[in-house]
Amino acid sequence: MRLTILGGGGFRVPLVYGALLTDRAPGRVTEVVLHDLDAGRLHAVSRVLAEQAAESPDAPRVSTTTDLDEALRGADFVFSAIRVGGLDGRADDERVALAEGVLGQETVGAGGIAYGLRTVPVATDIARRVARLAPDAWVINFTNPAGLVTEAMSRHLGDRVIGICDSPVGLGRRIARVLGADPKDAFVDYVGLNHLGWVRGLRVAGRDELPRLLADPALLGSFEEGRLFGPDWLSTLGAVPNEYLHYYYFNRETVRAYQEAEATRGAFLRDQQARFYAEAGRPDVSALGAWDRTRAEREATYMAENRETAGAGEREEEDLSGGYEKVALALMRAIARDARTTLILNVRNQGTLPDLDADAVIEVPCLVDANGAHPLATAPLPEHATGLVSSVKAVEREVLAAAESGSRATALKAFALHPLVDSVNVARRLTDGYLAVHPGLAYLK
Repeated sequence: MRLTILGGGGFRVPLVYGALLTDRAPGRVTEVVLHDLDAGRLHAVSRVLAEQAAESPDAPRVSTTTDLDEALRGADFVFSAIRVGGLDGRADDERVALAEGVLGQETVGAGGIAYGLRTVPVATDIARRVARLAPDAWVINFTNPAGLVTEAMSRHLGDRVIGICDSPVGLGRRIARVLGADPKDAFVDYVGLNHLGWVRGLRVAGRDELPRLLADPALLGSFEEGRLFGPDWLSTLGAVPNEYLHYYYFNRETVRAYQEAEATRGAFLRDQQARFYAEAGRPDVSALGAWDRTRAEREATYMAENRETAGAGEREEEDLSGGYEKVALALMRAIARDARTTLILNVRNQGTLPDLDADAVIEVPCLVDANGAHPLATAPLPEHATGLVSSVKAVEREVLAAAESGSRATALKAFALHPLVDSVNVARRLTDGYLAVHPGLAYLK
């Protein structure tokens, strides 16, 4: 089976390959094709993968290419993990937004809109090429903003593109552990959009254990989201939000923390990864060792400003090992082997949430089999969540419309309508600022 990874020079590709090395079942991946526009990054990552495979004689063989069409031909699965504009673009997204006193995070608020406007045209082109060159392939989208990009690609690939994120999985795992349950035995009632969802229940042997958690301040304060949001707020909500909702519920505090930080997250990762790629490309250095050291630092500093604002402390050891690669491979295996499983994924709504249309991509538990991912029926969202989900989905639709039409006015509308952008005048300055720094937005007129 052939797996193509777009963004194959990306830092997290060794996580995927490392997981593939543990798979010994029939029908496993035997060939991995890495595609990237940057040959130097491909070389560095290839060195890491070669060291990972050194003691695995039957490891999937790896090839690299900078030709997209060549990478797609013959693919059974395509992992799309591109970053349009690179980490320089992410750092600029943060800088322009923070100068206006609003959030520049890569998936939330103004930064997410700017990233989406750059990424959607490229993702749409990829989807069209997949439909033409590998019509039987399944696309698993890692690219952020994951829900928005998956929806853009679904307009050309239908249900053969599925978006993934490890945040809901990690949240469900932490809640189950706190309640003394094996995460493998728990069903997580999670619903929303990507980076905008809530755990409303956690069922073990048919019994919802979440009310027990919400009624116990000590238990609520014993895991990451409880410390991040505070036990009182979680009890008031009657649910446990995805960590990214901290940007909404504590927006002023978070923006202030980001403005006062020595460097934004994007700038930190840009500089960190520049050092890694320079080191990993040297023949006298262990590329795998350099990658391990860099990854440990990256994971430990994830959402550091949010945790500092909330007094949440350091991340727990078990949450430092990533997880999105496990979701992606579980999804791929379930489809390839018709091994039915339930995963929280980004898929088309298809009537699951009555307040959104059928084509809106949402993040919910899905039954996965050889025919893809099928969203499970779920109870309606509470009113406070419905309002936020509907508002952010409306913004995503404006981003998609701007990318399709090339309309600068529509892009401005997307910025102005986002709940974390509190002024049309700020939206105008954001639009001007992003157009000034991003060549990839030149299509907006």
